[in-house]
Amino acid sequence: MDQFIYRTLSLAELSHPDEIDRTEYIDGIYLQRGAELEESAQTFDVPPWFIGDDNDSDHALRYQRAFCERHLVAGGQAIGAFDGERLVGIGVVTPHVRPGIAQLAYLHVSNGYRGRGVGRRLADEMDRLARAVGDTEMVVSATPSLNTVRFYMSLGFAPTAEPLPELYELEPEDIHLHRRL
Repeated sequence: MDQFIYRTLSLAELSHPDEIDRTEYIDGIYLQRGAELEESAQTFDVPPWFIGDDNDSDHALRYQRAFCERHLVAGGQAIGAFDGERLVGIGVVTPHVRPGIAQLAYLHVSNGYRGRGVGRRLADEMDRLARAVGDTEMVVSATPSLNTVRFYMSLGFAPTAEPLPELYELEPEDIHLHRRL
């Protein structure tokens, strides 16, 4: 039985990404060449979010909050997964980034909660929201780690040979995936 509570997050509640423990050991990544993926043996530890107002890195908590806020202001919706009062996962979907196409813009599940169905349930909720407004396709720019890309592919996403230029420009090293809803 699912012990987690899933609910829509308001703009004011987006201060909670600091509760997400993004740490992870990565033992490989994918490189994308058109619709083909190539594994690359690279290892590194993903550190916690950088905290403080003096860091503008996309790995800074302040950047993450602003990113989510921009998507909500643009018509997106955020779904949070809670274990009691603690936020353990967050997903943001932005409908109509192109006619009929939604963007799974943000998905993070806290270390210790991965592999327990939280990410899949958040993705299902984002699919439901996108379909409800008439979108028939979903795109995502995924961190290239093996675990992340394999997760999205288990949801039916596949690499796209021609990513949306505006998403590719923002994240050229990400793996660009899409699927029908």
